Amino acid sequence: MTDKWDGIIKSKLLRDEEVAVRHQLADAAKGYNWKKTLEILNERPDLSNVTRPDGRALYTPLHQAAHGNAPVEVVQKMITIGAWRTLQNAEGERAVDIARKKKHQQLIELLEPVYITQFPHETLQKIQSHFHEIILGRVGGLVRDSGLRLPELKPLLEIAQPRMWFPVPGMYGGFCYWLDGKGKDVKLVSESWCRVVGGSGQRHEITSKEGKLVDEGFV
Repeated sequence: MTDKWDGIIKSKLLRDEEVAVRHQLADAAKGYNWKKTLEILNERPDLSNVTRPDGRALYTPLHQAAHGNAPVEVVQKMITIGAWRTLQNAEGERAVDIARKKKHQQLIELLEPVYITQFPHETLQKIQSHFHEIILGRVGGLVRDSGLRLPELKPLLEIAQPRMWFPVPGMYGGFCYWLDGKGKDVKLVSESWCRVVGGSGQRHEITSKEGKLVDEGFV
């Protein structure tokens, strides 16, 4: 199953019941109610990396676990369910950065990101910038109107299959992206489908130098 980058941070894009469950999760994690937090995540593992609708801090449950010095077994369970250790909050902090700042020593080693795919982070950041340019060039109006959070690429390095799906509300499609190649020849490949902008697909290959359109018109 392909991992999903859930870029929705505004309640206006969600059904009422979905807004409610996301608030329940955020409240449980912020209140250090780890039993309730894990109950929700066990039932809805797809919410492992979401933030509170309309919130500003962009804390995920794992960020809250780091802040609240959650038991090691709780943090391990969150990671096993699917929480990404590389994900940043609004201040650019990962969960491990919060644990280190709060001096929660028992959590620091566990929260240190483990990279299954090795890749120069500076190069990945340049690729990410080009990827964002491509997304905004294709559906910038939808992204801005929806207030979407654009994908961070570091979580790709944490997962066994470095591939993700970024759905865009109103696009009737989205972006599937993955790392391809090895060593210095690694690139990000993005395939997007949009029924309201051109009604077709586009495939881009993205390196640290540029994002290049290599195919279009497929559906």
